[in-house]
Amino acid sequence: MADQKDVFRKIVAEAVNSFKNSKSIEAEDITADSVRVEIPPKPEMGDLGFPVFTFAKSFRMAPPQIAAGVIEIIKAMAEKDSSVNALGEFLAAGPYVNVKLNKANASVDILRRIIEQKESYGSIGSDGKKPLEGRRVMIEFSSPNTNKPLHLGHLRNDALGESVSRILKKAGAEVFKVDLINNRGVHICKSMLAYKLFHEAKGETPESLGMKGDHFVGQCYVEFDRHSKEHPEALQEAEDMLIKWEAGDPEVRALWQKMNDWTLNGVKETYSRTGIEFDKFYLESETYLKGKDEILKGLEKGVFFKAEDGSVRIDVTDVVGKGKDEDNHEKVLLRKDGTSVYITQDIGTAISRHDDWAFNEMIYVVASEQNYHFKILFHILKKLGFDWTDKLYHLSYGLVNLPSGRMKSREGTVVDADDLIDNLHADALKAIADRDRDVELNADDVAEKVALAALHYYLLNVAPVKDMLFNPEESLSFNGNTGPYLQYMGARISSILRKAKEAGVEPDVTDEALVMLDSESEWSLIKDLERYPAVVARAAETMDPSVMSAYVYDVCKSFSAFYRDCPILSVEAEQPKLARARLALAECTLTVLSTAMELVLVPFVERM
Repeated sequence: MADQKDVFRKIVAEAVNSFKNSKSIEAEDITADSVRVEIPPKPEMGDLGFPVFTFAKSFRMAPPQIAAGVIEIIKAMAEKDSSVNALGEFLAAGPYVNVKLNKANASVDILRRIIEQKESYGSIGSDGKKPLEGRRVMIEFSSPNTNKPLHLGHLRNDALGESVSRILKKAGAEVFKVDLINNRGVHICKSMLAYKLFHEAKGETPESLGMKGDHFVGQCYVEFDRHSKEHPEALQEAEDMLIKWEAGDPEVRALWQKMNDWTLNGVKETYSRTGIEFDKFYLESETYLKGKDEILKGLEKGVFFKAEDGSVRIDVTDVVGKGKDEDNHEKVLLRKDGTSVYITQDIGTAISRHDDWAFNEMIYVVASEQNYHFKILFHILKKLGFDWTDKLYHLSYGLVNLPSGRMKSREGTVVDADDLIDNLHADALKAIADRDRDVELNADDVAEKVALAALHYYLLNVAPVKDMLFNPEESLSFNGNTGPYLQYMGARISSILRKAKEAGVEPDVTDEALVMLDSESEWSLIKDLERYPAVVARAAETMDPSVMSAYVYDVCKSFSAFYRDCPILSVEAEQPKLARARLALAECTLTVLSTAMELVLVPFVERM
């Protein structure tokens, strides 16, 4: 069946063109595709609207006058074409041409699409196509260091990266998720040096101490920071160790590999627990040399220059402006001793990735502290002549902390990811026990899913660009705008459908039944379900999961109001067709809710 928005666009385009011709206005005809549909701010103003401001200049008329004239044309069209009347009541609202949709007809059309498309609903736009079809998007996120475990900051990064990936895929893009493991550098050597100083002689390992590998290596990093405050020479020792590593020293390399494995195995356990997956892992230790080669090639071509101190640099004044003393801004790419800096390996990694998987868009999910870095990175890649650099995008996000303040990993004040989830799990388990719910409930399994819902939804409900505080207690609430509340509503709908099935009552998805869903609460819920494809498209284009989070909460609120106002099983005896139509609406809601929850990393639970 035709989408109501498409029918509205067609009618409006025809009416505007007729109005223009009737006034002998010389202007090009508009097409249905060019009609921008908006949602009026108040239900009494209509369900769909079209602003006519853009015609004021060419028509030489005030927008309200144009809208009134177009409405008169549509009313004349309705006398000859029953499909115009079938859509609903058209009215002028100032400078807008609006329509109050025929609830019964619109409800049937909307629910029919959900019933037919099932879990794929939301992916397909009104034109029958997926909005991002043909896009090949590579997305980098997480990028842990192998000298410490994941912390709260990583959790926001991981949630953003995974959620954006799922949303892009839902919108039709082909997505390839990558993780750059920062496994070389002086910070890695600091943990290695602390291990040799405090653990190696005693033969201590993560296994012998009963610790996750990433936690053990992170402890070594903290130990180095404490040690270096009393022994400043330790910093030089760490730098010397890095030089040995780059020279391929067998003993240093063996220890490096062992400690890297400890960390990565622990990090991957956390990924598995939080539902984070990657298509490929890139290791900085394998990409930095390619970056050095590209810099030397650029030096030969004159893209870069050698400074007086022997370092290789590029002038980036055009990108970041002049320095404090109004000097040109230069970026070092190779130190005077020939060793690489951080941006060097990023250059090599970007080129290797495009060689591996020819993307037409690349997204870096990295905190806003690196805005400067990515401006320069993209500038350098463009100077090197790569034609795909215009499709590089930095998804910048703000910092996340607990109310207690900012975290510092070297001082051991970070909020460890595993510890945070463990605490949320324990609190969720207690809350479930206090609620004394379903006897068939696997409380521990549900507590883990509730903990993840609380964590992910809280992190994703804030626009990426904003800094935020993570409040564990607020995140776990079963009331209000939280992940556990979404889960509760999903479980509630599942319970309704389960009880209906046990009573032998099946949803009625015939047009004769669905046309009965025309009360205000039913209509409000159905309109929210209809918005899903547009929300998916907008969240994908903006790469902002908070758009999807807000939508899922709206659906839950609308269902709660519907269920309050529109009984289902209790009216089965007197109005069986209406009861079964409402059951079909509940089933459609569950289809949308469960798939939308997946996009914001909220695990669905059937029982709570």
